[in-house]
Amino acid sequence: MSTRKTTPDAAVEQVDTSYLESLVGYNARRATLVIVDAFLRNMAVYGLRPVDFSVLSLIAHNPGITSRQLCTTLNIQPPNLVGMISQLQRRDLITRRPHPNDGRAMGLHLTPEGRKMMKQAEVTASELEEASTARLSPAERRTLMQLLKKIYI
Repeated sequence: MSTRKTTPDAAVEQVDTSYLESLVGYNARRATLVIVDAFLRNMAVYGLRPVDFSVLSLIAHNPGITSRQLCTTLNIQPPNLVGMISQLQRRDLITRRPHPNDGRAMGLHLTPEGRKMMKQAEVTASELEEASTARLSPAERRTLMQLLKKIYI
């Protein structure tokens, strides 16, 4: 709480954000806004939102992953994933195949078109990350990643 005295009619000449800047959530949100804005602009060419990209990346790096595994890993509610999977199938980016160990489950795989697009999209994402963190040294970037993971893992 600020001890600075102001009159009701005083004009704010410089905004004091010191309290907000002391909050992890505020700083994380501000950084997220910068990164997500750049992501949305650059991923529009692929027609991908951040969650679509995450789902496709997990499928690319884990061929045969199940919807249940995607939901658990990304903290997505199953009803929200169903429509997304259907849309990605309609775009011919993924296909479902019977799971080799669980007759009730379907494994998700990228189609050739999906593999091609994700190869390009992941290059774009890496370039965006590099640009967004350009003011950090490689060691600072690694430290930031480790610290952020401590919050959500």
